[in-house]
Amino acid sequence: MTTVFMFPGQGSQSIGMGDKLFDRYPDLVSEADEVLGYSIKKLCLENPDSLLNRTDYTQPALYIVNALSFLAKTEDDGIKPDYVIGHSLGEYSALYASGAFEFSTGLRLVQKRGSLMNAATGGGMAAVLGMDGETVAAALTELGAETIDVANLNSPRQTVISGIKEDVEKFAPQLTEKGAKRVVILPVSGAFHSRYMKPAADEFEAFLSDFSFGGLNVPCIANCNAEEYTDELIASNLVRQIFNSVRWIDTIKGLREKGAEKFIEVGPGTVLRGLARQI
Repeated sequence: MTTVFMFPGQGSQSIGMGDKLFDRYPDLVSEADEVLGYSIKKLCLENPDSLLNRTDYTQPALYIVNALSFLAKTEDDGIKPDYVIGHSLGEYSALYASGAFEFSTGLRLVQKRGSLMNAATGGGMAAVLGMDGETVAAALTELGAETIDVANLNSPRQTVISGIKEDVEKFAPQLTEKGAKRVVILPVSGAFHSRYMKPAADEFEAFLSDFSFGGLNVPCIANCNAEEYTDELIASNLVRQIFNSVRWIDTIKGLREKGAEKFIEVGPGTVLRGLARQI
């Protein structure tokens, strides 16, 4: 049976996540604390000053919990994935699981990514329920909402849009008149996975120039094009991911065509499991 490990991204965080993992992997937790400059265990279990929901803290926390969850899953169940995928931030956990980089390297990348994305203010996002991406894009065109991009193609029944905050708040509710069952404004400060993240992506590209990657031993599918990573495309795909749509539907469908039968969510929450069922 072909097995896929799926790693969740931002939005799946919750207080208490990783509670059974931090003491199990003390060396990695200590390594993480040294990189971050604070206690990851305290952040996840106590959420001081409500920092767990702030992008620059959320992303490292999820990466760490996902990574430790992966180690525990493989040790406890003896399961090795045939493919790994991750949704947005979760793609870094998938790449760690694939062998693309060491734990601390991935954490440094995620820490920088979270910092850049947290600094990108003025944007907004909304989840559009009951409409696929093509229908949402057509509806936005009809509404004259040319400043808004389709950010996440999550499932045939869930699409996320991204753009200038005021425009998202203006046009998103109007999508119910175009057939959406419901529209939910998301609690984010940036227009993630849209053209407005290109400056952050450019800065991240410069940061990546100091790192080397490679040695994937498990195939990993990229968010930006739903195609398999190769060693030489790791850096460029991670840059593109910041300002490109997350092509989750194509990712799941492509894996099904490759014979994937079992999709296991590794990390906090069950969001990806639900999206996979819808697809």
